Amino acid sequence: MSDTTGPLLIGLDLGTTALKCAAYSEDGTLVASSTREYRLLTPAADVVEVHPFTYWNKFSAAIGELLAQPGVDAERVGAIGISAQGETLIAVLADGAPTRNAIVWLDGRATRESDELAARFDEKLFYEVTGQPAMLPTWPAAKILWMARHEPSTFERTARFLLIEDYFLWRLTGEYVSEGSLLTSTCYWDFRTKQWWPEMLEALGIDHSRLPAIVEPGTAVGKLTPEVARELGLPSSTMACTGALDQACGAIGVGTVGPGRFSENTGAAVALCATLGEARLDPQRRMPCHYHGVPDTYMFHTFTSGGVVLRWFRDNFGEAEMSVAAAAGLDAYDLLAKEASTVAPGAEGLVLIPHLQGAMAPESNANARGAVVGLNLRHGRAHVARAILESIAFVVRRNVEVLEDLGLEIPQIRALGGGARSRLWKQIEADVTKRQVLTTRQPDAATLGAAILAGVGIGRYARAQEAAEEMVQIDEIFDPRPSNFDLYDEVYAIYNQTYEALCPVFDTLSEVGS
Repeated sequence: MSDTTGPLLIGLDLGTTALKCAAYSEDGTLVASSTREYRLLTPAADVVEVHPFTYWNKFSAAIGELLAQPGVDAERVGAIGISAQGETLIAVLADGAPTRNAIVWLDGRATRESDELAARFDEKLFYEVTGQPAMLPTWPAAKILWMARHEPSTFERTARFLLIEDYFLWRLTGEYVSEGSLLTSTCYWDFRTKQWWPEMLEALGIDHSRLPAIVEPGTAVGKLTPEVARELGLPSSTMACTGALDQACGAIGVGTVGPGRFSENTGAAVALCATLGEARLDPQRRMPCHYHGVPDTYMFHTFTSGGVVLRWFRDNFGEAEMSVAAAAGLDAYDLLAKEASTVAPGAEGLVLIPHLQGAMAPESNANARGAVVGLNLRHGRAHVARAILESIAFVVRRNVEVLEDLGLEIPQIRALGGGARSRLWKQIEADVTKRQVLTTRQPDAATLGAAILAGVGIGRYARAQEAAEEMVQIDEIFDPRPSNFDLYDEVYAIYNQTYEALCPVFDTLSEVGS
């Protein structure tokens, strides 16, 4: 039973196309939640923007809905923590007013600037300082240089360059602060020394005065300003705290808070986090290393296309399931998984490559595409659905093997995201990886992770590790079934052979614009 006397902790998850607010009691029980979607602005190729006021207005509406729900007493709200999308850049004037739309992490316009910065810095040095294997247009460093080149007046007027968490903390408290888990992929922050990287700032034409102060995740930044407290309907004693990168918050929200812990988040992408006690690098530069949402802790973190493959299949070949689900109030994904369960492990020789949007680590192949191999007349829709679920499990296994090559021990996988709801999918993952897979009772790990950091910020818990052990509630444990090991070893080998054989084809398709 949820505590009805202690403070409520609000976790805010600022996603790419929607935000979610959730209120938790100190024992991790979800009390209420609210979600608001927003539209991305895409006026030209590779341009993806959102006005910062859009984020704030949706947040204000979500808080209003949250406070109106049963069990939520506004006077009990003690703190707000933030889980944030990475790399989205917001430029503001001295008074905090935005100088332009936010440049969303998906935005790819800074290709030329990215190439320029890549040529300027040695690859090995770049990896050692930033933890990122390569300079990309996604990173805020490239975005800032693009602004300096293409919007010089806006660049000159900008007093501070912020990330989305920084912007919200300023709106809430009037303070400009940032934390390391979100700063890692800016590529102008040294993730080992936890200081700004002077040489990169020089290349961008800025100095530290145009950036926020640096604090640790789970730090109390300040109480809500009187104006914001009135707008949100919250007590002015509510403390706003630094949270972390959304994937770091998700990892915290399933208990991936110490060395040896590994989590996978299967949503539109498969995001993988392996917790490290110190900064570590991959000699082959396959694995990015990030600062964690747990202070003085790091994580190997990467992602690749995941649930988007199943969504593509649902939208294009699951019309019947979608109709049935809509009429019965069910989830079309559950119906597809039920259909996939009618097919034996190995999908009767059908192998699928899931890289519809390119492959991230460890392949790091932007030209990679999807493929279905071994198709014959006895295969039907259920076989393809099963092959999709197995292919994502193969992606997880590939990353686990690379991490093992780097000396990490991964005895167990903690699952979060939409994919964690599928018992079939998690059993497949356990069988393919030969590891125990755990799911948690709380439906949204990112908001829980943000709430945990808020609890640390106001001193309800001494450390994130302690809070996670107290608040994260294990739901199911899927033990690997040895009877499937040999079969999946064979199919996994075919999967890898298929990918390698198709790489030249992927490159050719890229050249002809497919």
